[in-house]
Amino acid sequence: MSAVILVGAQWGDEGKGKIVDVLARDAHWVVRFQGGNNAGHTLVVNGQRRVLHLLPSGILHSNVKCAIGPGVVLDPEVLLQELKALAESGIHVPPERLRVSDAVPIILPWHREIDRLREARLGAGKIGTTGKGIGPCYEDATGRRAIVARDLTDKARLLTALQRIAPDVTLLLASLGVAEPDWETVADHYVALGQKLLPHLDDVGARIDEALTAGEKVLMEGAQGTLLDVRHGTYPFVTSSATVAGGACTGLGIGPTRIDRVVGVVKAYATRVGSGPFPTELNDDIGQRLRDVGHEYGSTTGRPRRCGWLDVFALKHAARLNGLSGMFLNKIDVMSGLERVAICTGYTIDGVPVRDFPSHSVDLERAVPVYEWHDGWQENISGCRNFDALPVTTRAYIRRIEALTGIGCDLISVGPDRDESIVLRATWPA
Repeated sequence: MSAVILVGAQWGDEGKGKIVDVLARDAHWVVRFQGGNNAGHTLVVNGQRRVLHLLPSGILHSNVKCAIGPGVVLDPEVLLQELKALAESGIHVPPERLRVSDAVPIILPWHREIDRLREARLGAGKIGTTGKGIGPCYEDATGRRAIVARDLTDKARLLTALQRIAPDVTLLLASLGVAEPDWETVADHYVALGQKLLPHLDDVGARIDEALTAGEKVLMEGAQGTLLDVRHGTYPFVTSSATVAGGACTGLGIGPTRIDRVVGVVKAYATRVGSGPFPTELNDDIGQRLRDVGHEYGSTTGRPRRCGWLDVFALKHAARLNGLSGMFLNKIDVMSGLERVAICTGYTIDGVPVRDFPSHSVDLERAVPVYEWHDGWQENISGCRNFDALPVTTRAYIRRIEALTGIGCDLISVGPDRDESIVLRATWPA
């Protein structure tokens, strides 16, 4: 068997979409295990840019099968729109190439409304959600109130499920000043969507287990990043799901002994979208330069990303949580032209060195980064295809990251296109 988990090792937006697209060349399956359409994976193939929100990033490879596990929350309208957009561009995805868990929780209209109203009420203290209804849908799944994909295949079944949750939904909506839904209209609309989804529905965990038993290569793709994990991230400024590697097993329905490797995607600097502490943030010309050169604007929301120096202290925390066995270093080309570059190696709080990463936002807000400085490089490195072709100072920067984290680079990305990469070691087990 060959099962590789790919996770974001920072606050998300590390460029996982490109890495999945590169690795998918040798994969049989690419599967999503958490998150929803609050994720946005940007792929650039032959200069053409595509953004996927729900579909696994391997979908552009016609020989790869893709799946969406029950750990995802699904907006069926978004998924069907993505499939339609691909078809219009000449990429048709038949049911045998895309399997969707019949147990995946469904995002419903009131989830989006609750999400937006809660954020509005928080005002300056808002979390910074995308307003897509992700959190409220996960709440319903945990509270045993979810409508799942298999409920959409029959109107009588869906109405029964809706009647069961109606008292809770109505009470919550009333507290927010929102009228009760027309349950019959909701049922008609979502059953129509369910009929379109039906050919794709399956027991995803069973299919992945069969694939691994048959010796096929399965790439498990996460959304967001480690530091946004609901339990281990910078709480409460986190997403609502398990973004760490352990979430792949529960989010797909396979056992941990099936996993061969866990690889983290790392941006050569740091970014964050939305609210929450960000110790290495640069509110200056360098931060703006990273944003402009790196096109650091959210794939889903278009919001400008906050930019800062690479935080290795936080990265080591992510390495421990995920058990990282390798690293993909992205966007190092964006740093070309800087005279000096910094790496955060630790924090102090009230002048005292911090031993462990303070993941709760109250503590992290007080953290002061400790930097070490390195010479930058001026060269355009997007044409480099082997490590020795990189400038000496670029190589030194990369080797220092490896030394500080204890994790070797499998691949270095020097540009957005799938071919703009330097491969240092094979990701798939031999």
